[in-house]
Amino acid sequence: MGHKSSEPSELIPGTLDMLILKTVSRVPMHGYAIAESIHDLSDDVLRLQEGALYPALHRLEVRGLLRSSWGVSDNNRRAKYYAITAQGRRVLADEHAAWSRITAAIARIMETA
Repeated sequence: MGHKSSEPSELIPGTLDMLILKTVSRVPMHGYAIAESIHDLSDDVLRLQEGALYPALHRLEVRGLLRSSWGVSDNNRRAKYYAITAQGRRVLADEHAAWSRITAAIARIMETA
């Protein structure tokens, strides 16, 4: 206990949508690039599985939080690119505020002697 695991961790339930929205809020991306960005930005701690990522992208698109368009990836393949919508930005802001409150509360509890 207390050592950093070299194995990727599973996401905390309820965070996948927020992480996807945040990732594509920077620039539109295709699914593989989204997964790689989250993995890289988490310093190799978080790894998205295709079985979770693509259903989440579809769900977010159906909810109107993402829009998609076809484009060509860096390796010259046809890929579906996802971009955040105005509604998605509002939901992301709400989820980020809730996440900040929850993590601050947990930190206070964990730091109590």
